[in-house]
Amino acid sequence: MKINRTARHHRPRVAISAPANSALAVLATTLALAGCVAAPPSPAPQPAPRVAPAPPPAQTTAPPPSFRDWRDAPQTVGSWFYHATPNGGVAQFSNPPSATALLSLRCDRAARTVTIARAGAAPGPLPMSVTTSTQTRPLSASPSRAQTLEAVLPAGDRLLDAMAFSRGRFAVEVNGLPTLYLPAWSEVGRVIEDCRG
Repeated sequence: MKINRTARHHRPRVAISAPANSALAVLATTLALAGCVAAPPSPAPQPAPRVAPAPPPAQTTAPPPSFRDWRDAPQTVGSWFYHATPNGGVAQFSNPPSATALLSLRCDRAARTVTIARAGAAPGPLPMSVTTSTQTRPLSASPSRAQTLEAVLPAGDRLLDAMAFSRGRFAVEVNGLPTLYLPAWSEVGRVIEDCRG
């Protein structure tokens, strides 16, 4: 028996009309173009919201520390320096030596007085208080042209001895100024002796 091999492999051809061919061509072109189109741009990043800078902390003046006993307060930084003058000696407490003296004791041998001068200015007299290990004395300090507040004592005043021999230190307080806690060094006694000799 003879087999027709051509008949077994023969498939009928499907005829596609011209309009269908065009539609397929358009669809293929559209699909090809769709693959080439760039994705829509992502939205531009929004700027970060503006935040006003925090205001600087308010400048406050801390109250001076208080101590149960004035002898517990830290000593004022500085040293005593003595200068001889024709009218008596001057002891100055300052830091460093060339700086304006925070406190000075000045002998006026002719008047036989010792002036306690605290650096500072004021429109009028201010209360001054000197505290030693044996006594406390209120004084009145008057402003001078040298930008100091001064209290004048007779050379024989016992407050001067109390300052010179106070145990370790003495304190000088003037309203509105930091209290000075000063060592009772020999320069203090030397000025007093200058005025009594």
